[in-house]
Amino acid sequence: MVSPAQLPPDLAGEYPFTLRRFTTLSGAAMSYLDEGPRADVAVLMVHGNPTWSFYYRHLVGALAPTRRCVVPDHIGMGFSEKPANYDYTLATRIADLEALVASLGLKRIDLVVHDWGGAIGFGFAARHPELINRIVVLNTAAFAAPHLPARIAVCRWPIIGPFIVRGLNGFAGPATWMAMHRRALSPVEKRGYLQPYDSWGNRVAVDAFVRDIPMTPSHPTWATLAEVERGLAQFRDRPAKIIWGGRDFCFNDHFLERWRELLPDAEVRRIADAGHYVLDDARDEIVPLIRDFLATP
Repeated sequence: MVSPAQLPPDLAGEYPFTLRRFTTLSGAAMSYLDEGPRADVAVLMVHGNPTWSFYYRHLVGALAPTRRCVVPDHIGMGFSEKPANYDYTLATRIADLEALVASLGLKRIDLVVHDWGGAIGFGFAARHPELINRIVVLNTAAFAAPHLPARIAVCRWPIIGPFIVRGLNGFAGPATWMAMHRRALSPVEKRGYLQPYDSWGNRVAVDAFVRDIPMTPSHPTWATLAEVERGLAQFRDRPAKIIWGGRDFCFNDHFLERWRELLPDAEVRRIADAGHYVLDDARDEIVPLIRDFLATP
């Protein structure tokens, strides 16, 4: 497992936070950020695959002077423990997040989600709707979808998939350029995204995330995702902002239209030339939008 002490100075400057530890119900060590003033009200940011809390670094930097920011690394991701034999499923990830929030005693949450973090974050929210205040949705889904891009589907194939994802780093690696469109990540930013996934063993959860995408009712996670989707109706009346990269190769505008149906009163900002890593691709535009939205009464 990568230790933050191993970060080179330029990368530490890109991610200048204090890492904290929480032990999940299954006994794995979860790394998380808890920045900003101590309060029982917090902004909870939930990442997907193959990112980690690094994805939210600039948003944390903008909010932490006045807001408590809690940003977990899912087990197997970022600086969290990467056990070879863990239940890397949506249900467990929701339970892990639920346990972390309970341990911190949070009483009110502004929820920010991206990628598979949408299903995890809304899975938690559906169990605790009384905690949820505002919602920010960034190129994600929390519902079943009928199509999977071919470049992701290949990564699910037996034998070939693990060889690509774990052996060649053929998921996290290409994401550093495929998920961007408006600009290119700097060499330091690329290293930041890839630092935790530097070996076959450290890419165990990247592979597991891909295989946990349910495409048919026979998949073990299908029922969990269906439950998450049913829970979305509870949040139609919450202040919500949807910020969407229009050049996302995976979460395309079909997903955006579904979100418009599910959260009909949400403010929508579609950024036509931003890719899947929308928060990084259009950072200067998006971070102020989220900061101002979360500052409203």
